[in-house]
Amino acid sequence: MESLRGRLLIAGPSLQDPNFRRTVVLVASHDDEGAMGVVLNRPTPVNVGDAVPRLGRLAGEEATVFAGGPVQPSSVIVLAEFADPARAGLVVAGDVGFLPADLDLDLDADLELELRRVRVFAGHAGWGPDQLEAELEEEAWFTGDTLADEIFSPDAEGLWGAALERKGGPYALLARLPDDPRVN
Repeated sequence: MESLRGRLLIAGPSLQDPNFRRTVVLVASHDDEGAMGVVLNRPTPVNVGDAVPRLGRLAGEEATVFAGGPVQPSSVIVLAEFADPARAGLVVAGDVGFLPADLDLDLDADLELELRRVRVFAGHAGWGPDQLEAELEEEAWFTGDTLADEIFSPDAEGLWGAALERKGGPYALLARLPDDPRVN
């Protein structure tokens, strides 16, 4: 299968795992060894300034920490839109990528000038070899193109429906599916 790096995974209605139900995942890496990404639409009640004060100047003290996925939920991952993508530790799509893990924020005082938008995640999503491919065959996930405005959307909770709407056709109908169709 062609790499899905830089693409969106949009949870299908059959995906009932509470970790991924109605989520949108940005795929950061995808190869023979598996896949990794971050859930874009799971804001937490925690502010960056409270959780990781050193990142407050980059993301904003009051910015929300997002639950990036069930893998290593105590780890911090920073996704940003870079003026110079060469500064990213890993470029995902266009000028969007992850801050390098070994970056010394105290020594890089100009970094905030080079970042257009920043989002902080706790944890990530991961799949072993062939696991994501099997889930795609079962239509647990749909794939979609990535838009930087959606990655950093202020309406993260509405992202699942917006991503399906953008795909159009029958996907747009799914976007309007109530959370629990049995109580419709």
